Amino acid sequence: MLAACLVLGPTIPANAQPGVDSSSDAQTRLADLSRESEQTTEALHNAQIDLDAKAAAQRDAEAAVGTQQEALTRAQAALAELKPAVDKVANVNYQGGRTNRLFAVMVSDSPQQLLDQMSALDIISAETARQVEQFKQATTDAAAAEDAARTAAETARIAAEQAKVVSDGLQAKQSELQGQMAEVIASFNALSGSEQAELAGSPLPPGFDLSKILSNLIPGSGSGALQAGLTQIGKPYVWGATGPDGFDCSGLVVWAYKQVGKTLPRSSQAQASGGTPIDQKDLQPGDVVLFYPDASHVGLYAGNGNVLHASTFGVPVKVQSMASFPYYGARRY
Repeated sequence: MLAACLVLGPTIPANAQPGVDSSSDAQTRLADLSRESEQTTEALHNAQIDLDAKAAAQRDAEAAVGTQQEALTRAQAALAELKPAVDKVANVNYQGGRTNRLFAVMVSDSPQQLLDQMSALDIISAETARQVEQFKQATTDAAAAEDAARTAAETARIAAEQAKVVSDGLQAKQSELQGQMAEVIASFNALSGSEQAELAGSPLPPGFDLSKILSNLIPGSGSGALQAGLTQIGKPYVWGATGPDGFDCSGLVVWAYKQVGKTLPRSSQAQASGGTPIDQKDLQPGDVVLFYPDASHVGLYAGNGNVLHASTFGVPVKVQSMASFPYYGARRY
């Protein structure tokens, strides 16, 4: 849902802002705007994750309402079925009916008649007791079912309200990002050709031997994801995109791991909470590396202190030194 709202496919490559060495006021302005747009993009991904969870909770709650209502209907039917028999017993007792053994002795004409009457009274008493107990249980069940149905309905109402709040917030962030994107594009277009080329930079850092990196990869999901991700070098940054024609930072990570059969969360912050935490000194190619205090930028560790990432607006997918921007942490999936 979110990608459909956000994907913007300019002919110029795009991304978030990490690591750009601004040499002019225009470049500095672009860097700031791009950083803001990336933070908003990842916040949008988080909002979408939250909305999906809230919508699922709402569906579960509404399904529970139906289940509890069915249970209530069954309990009420059982209660209605038992009520006439219990009412009859109550009426007999109210009118002074006698159903005890002493009364049987008093009205019996013979020993055999006495035995027959006492046997009948035992049966009547046992059946009456059973019906009364069943009625009491049915009453308890109906009350419990009514409470459960009422609770389920309230849960569904709250879940719907929460989903609405998140949905409204998501739409507001989408509008905010649209404005930020327009500013970024305008700022990029204001740069000279040489400044745009400087911003794009090289797809690989000095001394980075791609063939050597690939040949030294140890088989595994992380190295497989990195190998897949490296094939996307040169693809443009596109807000909200998960490939294959363009990516935002977390979208590239999602796409790369999808190629090796793993589904990662959609936002950089959610990716920062999954997997296994890894110390920076223990990084291996393909580990998910995150940057900035709010973990709003993410890429794949490419070895030798470098990261493969969808960089920033005007910069294609590239390998870049991690020293270019503030390190947050790493996770292994």
